[in-house]
Amino acid sequence: MSPILVRPVREQLEHDRIIRLLQVKHRRKYDVGINPGAEQNVPAGTGDNVRYPDLVLTSQERSRRVEAVVEVETGESVNYLEALAEWTHFSKLPAPFHLYVPATMVDVARRLCDDHGIVVSETWSYIGIGDDVRFTLVHRNRDAAPAPAARRAVKAVKKAAPPVRRKKARPAPSRSTSARPARAKAPVRKKKVVAKKTTKTPATKTAAKTQKRK
Repeated sequence: MSPILVRPVREQLEHDRIIRLLQVKHRRKYDVGINPGAEQNVPAGTGDNVRYPDLVLTSQERSRRVEAVVEVETGESVNYLEALAEWTHFSKLPAPFHLYVPATMVDVARRLCDDHGIVVSETWSYIGIGDDVRFTLVHRNRDAAPAPAARRAVKAVKKAAPPVRRKKARPAPSRSTSARPARAKAPVRKKKVVAKKTTKTPATKTAAKTQKRK
């Protein structure tokens, strides 16, 4: 709980109940540490940047890396002072920051984040219906850094995929080499005209003699 905020007892009990519900929800994928009320059980960050969010989601692998930090707010804690005192620091941790607010305070929380440059990876709303609480993802910031587990999964897929061999592009043949030489036209042979010999008959001979006499 923020040192500048004192919740009414009933609201504080509801706040801690939601924390434990989220602990059960994320238990299958992560080792979940909680800091309900004023408890400081599981830290996040190092050095001067150590913080105690409501939930700390840690990897179940040997690395024990922090995969996400979660902060749960109630109706009275979604305000300017809480955003500067808590949200600003949680968003600077080396892990995605998830914010849970009542369904009626989603627009207020979004406006506070936009006004003060607070990067929230996921914004969730919750609403109580009797003894049940329904959680709804209302905003996911794609520009925020992905969780360490997601980054490792992407790297593993890239390593497993075989390298793609690109074929070298062949240079386009030039026109001089690609064009076929034109075939030389065969010379046209002229046919010799042979004059036919006319055979003179006796009738033609007598006709020729009469023409000479004239």
